[in-house]
Amino acid sequence: MQNILLQTTIEGDSDDWHIGRFSLLKAFLEGIHDARGEPAFRVTARDRGPVERDDTVLSRLDESDYGQLWLFAVDTGDGLTSEDCAGISRFRRNGGGLLVTRDHMDLGSSICSLAGVGAAHHFHSRNLDPDTSRHCIDDKITTDISWPNYHSGANGDYQKVEAVGEVHAVLRDPDSASGVIAFLPSHPHEGAVGAPADDPTSRVILKGRSLSTHRDFNIAVAFERSESGGRAIAQSTFHHFADYNWDPSTGCPSFVSEAPGDGLRQFPEALRSSKRYVRNVAQWLAGGT
Repeated sequence: MQNILLQTTIEGDSDDWHIGRFSLLKAFLEGIHDARGEPAFRVTARDRGPVERDDTVLSRLDESDYGQLWLFAVDTGDGLTSEDCAGISRFRRNGGGLLVTRDHMDLGSSICSLAGVGAAHHFHSRNLDPDTSRHCIDDKITTDISWPNYHSGANGDYQKVEAVGEVHAVLRDPDSASGVIAFLPSHPHEGAVGAPADDPTSRVILKGRSLSTHRDFNIAVAFERSESGGRAIAQSTFHHFADYNWDPSTGCPSFVSEAPGDGLRQFPEALRSSKRYVRNVAQWLAGGT
């Protein structure tokens, strides 16, 4: 059994994307079993400690018994201290697996200081997308949010996704018609990710298409195990994993202004596909093929 840490980069604000809003993900991961029928993962879920101090877990993550960190960067830029980033970076150098995800504009930009994976995340004012043609607004509905803000659909709906290049292990789906992950939850304004040009272990593996501009955008970047560290995934938005996106009846923070959809409820295959992706990521980060 491997230990997984699900962690946000904010303190436990009840009117924000605190770790309790990822309870369906936690329950699903805890329900995965290995070939012997035993639970494959022990899952701990927590918010960070006080932001004015180093987080007691993240800053010393390399000294822990966790095998994976799923980091939900939901802060406005101050969610990780330099020691937190150093602890996470040492953890990966020691072979630990990472999933690091954020959201639109500058939400979660504290992850830019993470070694390797941080460079895969592009924000509005930090580590900008090298393709300057993408420095423009995509979601034209929520006007107080600027780029990157790719509009893949409403919360509670789903989007069609497409593998990039050779199908990566985390995208294989024997129960789909194509044998490949075909759907993920949608979100009105996803962030931007890309493979760092100086890291040959990384590549874009999955893309979506904006419903607003019909432009393709990257959803996931995979980092293979190397001398630099363990496997990792950079994901365009934490909303692919949030309770509200899997089931809008679970509720959301009061600042969410967009009306939710019910596409996942109407089309269960999309939620099954999304959960298969989660299972694949967890197993791949754990060292599986």
